[in-house]
Amino acid sequence: MINFRLLKHLYLFSVVAQERHFRRAAARLGMSQPPLTEQIQVLEAALRVKLFERSSKGVQLTPEGTAILPAVQKLVLHMERLEVAVQEAISGKGRVVTIGAITSAMASLLPTLIAQVKVAMPDVKLAVIEIDSAEALTALGDGTIDIAFARMEGETGAAISTRPLLTEQLGVALPPWHALARQPVVSMRDLADEEFIMFPRRVSPSFFDGIVSACHSHGFTPRILHETRSVASQIALVGCSQGVALVPLGLQNIGGDTVVVRPLREEVSLVTIAVAWSNRVPDPMIEQIVGIATSTDVKSVAL
Repeated sequence: MINFRLLKHLYLFSVVAQERHFRRAAARLGMSQPPLTEQIQVLEAALRVKLFERSSKGVQLTPEGTAILPAVQKLVLHMERLEVAVQEAISGKGRVVTIGAITSAMASLLPTLIAQVKVAMPDVKLAVIEIDSAEALTALGDGTIDIAFARMEGETGAAISTRPLLTEQLGVALPPWHALARQPVVSMRDLADEEFIMFPRRVSPSFFDGIVSACHSHGFTPRILHETRSVASQIALVGCSQGVALVPLGLQNIGGDTVVVRPLREEVSLVTIAVAWSNRVPDPMIEQIVGIATSTDVKSVAL
């Protein structure tokens, strides 16, 4: 069992791991190098592992140090959130609720949701981080986020509650010079010879399978040139003339002058956004935010 008096030492370890240099880490921490080195040695002794290999050029993580770093970084994140929550409480401000959201949810649902939460719950402070759908359940489970807005895949388990919010119609993102960009609507068959920019299947199986299925139903298999982890990256690569992408039609303005999004002649509605949260411990504040998210006003604006 870890001695929780070593929490400070774990934080110091995370900083040295980031800097890969004791002197730079000490300067960042506002301390001299010898005490930092000593405290890392104390941590190594307590954990009974060597965390760093030292040389004149700096330090490198040992295999053991590499193995524990992700868990330590999560712990440091929770410590920082706790510190913010304590300071907010001392200053009389309300709780910080962390929302994890995929790009399309940020562009469609969140602006209206945040505006309504500020009116209904003025003491609540919302922090938003970008996630992909594959990360949502893990982030909810380990407490990195309080609420997720993502495409939920398959069974979420008894500890996670979900409610569907919307299914978005897809359009095709094209470089403005593309011949299809001059058409008011684009047929799926017109995309048969195009090079596609898509999510990897592991990021969102239903999204990937839905697009492939839609292409198959119109007589072709998409030629996937690039894979990205977010809609924003898809659109950015379209703007770099690297291919075309099927994206939520509501994002037609996200690419500025470098991308044109045209509606499809056929109805392809694949992107379902759900709200998800942990139900292990009942939380009236989270339930109230979920209630706002599932209200008619929010959904109608998002669509």
